[in-house]
Amino acid sequence: MKKLFIITILAACAFMASAQKTAKKPNIIIILADDMGYSDINCFGSDIQTPNINDLAKTGLVMTQFYNASRCCPSRASLLTGLYQHQAGVGDMVNTRKEPAYQGYLNHNCVTIAEALKAGGYNTYMAGKWHVGTAPENWPVKRGFDHYFGLIDGAGSYFNPTASYRPNQHLTVALDDKPFTPGPNWYSTDNYADYAVKYIKDNKGTGKPFFLYMAFTSPHWPLQALPEDIAKYKGKFMKGWDVLREERLKKMIALGIVPKDTKLSPRDKNVPEWNSLTDAEKVDFDDKMAVYSAMVDRMDQNIGRIRKALKETGVDQNTLIMFLSDNGASSEYTKGNGFLPEIIAASKKPASDPTSFTTYGFPGANVSNTPLRLFKHWEYEGGTATPFIANAPSIIKKHMQTDQPGHLIDLMATCLDIAGVPYPKTYNGNAITPTEGVSLLPLMQGKNWQGNKALFFEHEGNRAVRQGDWKLVSQYPENQWALYNIKTDRAELNDLSTQYPERVKQMEALYNEWAPRAGVVPFEKLGKGKGDM
Repeated sequence: MKKLFIITILAACAFMASAQKTAKKPNIIIILADDMGYSDINCFGSDIQTPNINDLAKTGLVMTQFYNASRCCPSRASLLTGLYQHQAGVGDMVNTRKEPAYQGYLNHNCVTIAEALKAGGYNTYMAGKWHVGTAPENWPVKRGFDHYFGLIDGAGSYFNPTASYRPNQHLTVALDDKPFTPGPNWYSTDNYADYAVKYIKDNKGTGKPFFLYMAFTSPHWPLQALPEDIAKYKGKFMKGWDVLREERLKKMIALGIVPKDTKLSPRDKNVPEWNSLTDAEKVDFDDKMAVYSAMVDRMDQNIGRIRKALKETGVDQNTLIMFLSDNGASSEYTKGNGFLPEIIAASKKPASDPTSFTTYGFPGANVSNTPLRLFKHWEYEGGTATPFIANAPSIIKKHMQTDQPGHLIDLMATCLDIAGVPYPKTYNGNAITPTEGVSLLPLMQGKNWQGNKALFFEHEGNRAVRQGDWKLVSQYPENQWALYNIKTDRAELNDLSTQYPERVKQMEALYNEWAPRAGVVPFEKLGKGKGDM
């Protein structure tokens, strides 16, 4: 009897060991929107149709105080590496400067999520916008991705791109410098998703889990969308931006995205009173907002296609999807700032014209970022806050919503934690900077999660520190610290720096300790970089 008992126990242990050995690691997908405002998805306050994103939120984790690095290149560098952007070599944009933290492409003292997961047995795929290194030696296929298709640079036409697109490439295939020529019926958002779907389906049967970085260019300017999507939204914005912002805030409060006592930030100083516009100007704004909304709508449709591919290949229950935006809404214009004459001419066409190359500027961005201050580029909430949604049926068992602050730097730690892959100390013979982030896995599992003790921000002289409920912010070139309690003042309307001078000193000291460690150089001391944009 004793012998039989021992045999039974040994058999059980062997079975458990075998089960653990054969347990499938989860697939991981990061979906990044481009220049999407804080309130632009339906479950964060807008009337834009985003049923697929909404569905991810209904059964997933929603973080209402998640942060990016306030601009395209820095955010992508931070997301990919789990470091602050300066530590990864992209302290500003993809320009070349002598300062190591501002060299304009990912350095070799960081690893990408793709590189780390590939070393851990994952297949790695990317579709969409790269924008962290334009030279061929810095392309995705040289930074851990098995296959890539997308836009190496930062922006271009959705219908007739002139910037070089790169065809699907494998690491063993020589890089091809010839531009990719799109065929008929091309629309970038759809075609990026075509590749994402292809990657998912092709991965079946490989015996490996996959990592997919789906970096849409939508809804980054130029405003360009498909007629059938635009038609859904025409005429819905004629009530004016003030009313639209008030309606969004009311919905956001009802959804619990912001506290019920949240105040709407004042209309931006660059935005006139709605009633001062001519009828033609009002129609032009409605047209731009309709096209912008259609771009977000189409992105959501393609997220639905990606989810359908997961289900069709039987991996939907074992896949983590994380969705966020690279910065707040963009107030940029394409009417100057060194743009080519043909682009400036195209910027004067109606947004619904597929040959246009326009933006929605300050008025549209002010609506998109409801109820927050400022936009992409600045370190106020309007520049740095993003919706964050995570969905993973095998990990996240019920809907959860939290206002605990998280950051892009946390995604590396999260991916590796979920995959059971260690963060490397060295890679290809180079010492690797320790990751700055904290894994979100405990939070996804409903456990206690402390997060980062402090979060730091710097872009072109704009600075900020987030610690607990407090945020210290400075706008360049004024360089004056302002202090806000984000818990009670999400729109950063009440500067408390004179009431709490000691807190200002303490948080400023944190920043002054972090900045040199991260490689930050005061913006006025930076040399002009080659390729500044």
